[in-house]
Amino acid sequence: MRTLPPLAGGTDGPDALRPLLDTVLDALRTGGANRGGPLPPGGPETVAARVEEAAGDPLPEHGTGAETALRTLVTALTEGAADPADPLCAAHLHCPPLAVATAADLAASALNPSMDSWDQAPAASTLETLITSALAREVYPDTETDTGTAPDALVTTGGTEANQLAVLLARETTRTTRPVQLITGANAHHSLTRAVWLLGLPEPIVLPTPNGTLDPATLDEALTDLPGPHLVAATAGTTDAGLIDPLPEIADRCTAHGARLHIDAAYGAGLLLSPRHRAKLTGLARAHTVTLDLHKLGWQPVAAGLLAVRRPTDLAPLTHQADYLNADDDTEAGLPDLLGRSLRTTRRPDILKIAVTLKALGRTGIAALVDQVIALAHHLARLVDLHPGLDLYDTPTLTTVLFRPTGASDDDIADIRRSLLTEGRAVLGRARIDGHLWLKATLLNPHTDPGDLAALLKLVEGHTPR
Repeated sequence: MRTLPPLAGGTDGPDALRPLLDTVLDALRTGGANRGGPLPPGGPETVAARVEEAAGDPLPEHGTGAETALRTLVTALTEGAADPADPLCAAHLHCPPLAVATAADLAASALNPSMDSWDQAPAASTLETLITSALAREVYPDTETDTGTAPDALVTTGGTEANQLAVLLARETTRTTRPVQLITGANAHHSLTRAVWLLGLPEPIVLPTPNGTLDPATLDEALTDLPGPHLVAATAGTTDAGLIDPLPEIADRCTAHGARLHIDAAYGAGLLLSPRHRAKLTGLARAHTVTLDLHKLGWQPVAAGLLAVRRPTDLAPLTHQADYLNADDDTEAGLPDLLGRSLRTTRRPDILKIAVTLKALGRTGIAALVDQVIALAHHLARLVDLHPGLDLYDTPTLTTVLFRPTGASDDDIADIRRSLLTEGRAVLGRARIDGHLWLKATLLNPHTDPGDLAALLKLVEGHTPR
């Protein structure tokens, strides 16, 4: 009789996992050493060839066994990975996850609760309620006093899903003879425009942001001229430059015109736990909905997004009944109804890694990480500003630094970036602002040191055409 492969759960699960984890950890170490830098060298074709060789027949007649499969493919994936824990991997809002959060994520995978009904996730559903409530109160600290109801938050897969939910809730809570009109800045994340398309709403009004942020006066004109109802979407941490819109002034305009306000703080929300930088988010609590994303300035493995709402009644449109998940008599008998907590049905208990991180580090621990990476961004900006061959775009607001070699063309900038990527030497992003292409460093690794930043600039200098 053929032996069945072991399971990760149950009382025997940990014993089955232990030797496999050793194999995975060894493969991570070997693959990282083979890569030898922030990105695999050789470019897309070379990387694809290595992966195809390691994968072999993707659906073989007979398997290799767990240990061989794990060692081969984890090593190949690691060797071919962009490693956000490498100080020279600084292109995107792609954080190196904390070890404690990653360990918690393993437990979530082994237990495999499904967050769509209480009987699939008894403890996880309680933990999610506790943590989402606590984070919602961070966004809306005075709401319960002002309105008599506590704010709430839903777990999402990230900023894109949270923004889509925000637009959906605006559509459902502002139903009139006219559909809701989204007004946002050219600096806003593309997921908002896609949400409008997905939900069949009118084309959004995209206001120019020549200085990188939404201008309250320009917004006021749009709100005055355009028939409502309006949904204004502001940004606390733009993708290109890490800028924060003038939130109090935008909230004032929305209040004056009776417009609904959503703030996409996917990037900037981490500042909420930093006493040193929290003031940059003044005005956040005046939004009807706020996007948070803790796989950015929260150091969580993907995915770890949330949508906070000032009024829990705004979540009523998500209510849904499926007899096999939340039968009326079960709900009346006291079983919690989880189906209205997401547009997804099956979903992972992503709240566990967040809860473990918050408990392990506390406010001061998270704040120290936030303060550290912002300080690193300011240090890099100073290095650029003092460098005779480099131009700095501006002093960073969050952790994004834009710079370019003096006198370089846009084609030169693109070539520098691609050369570094192909060689596997450094991973830098790109942003087009003020009609020019800039190199973008997004610093999310708190273990980066000043020497790493100097090395990054030296690499750029060495690839700049003379």
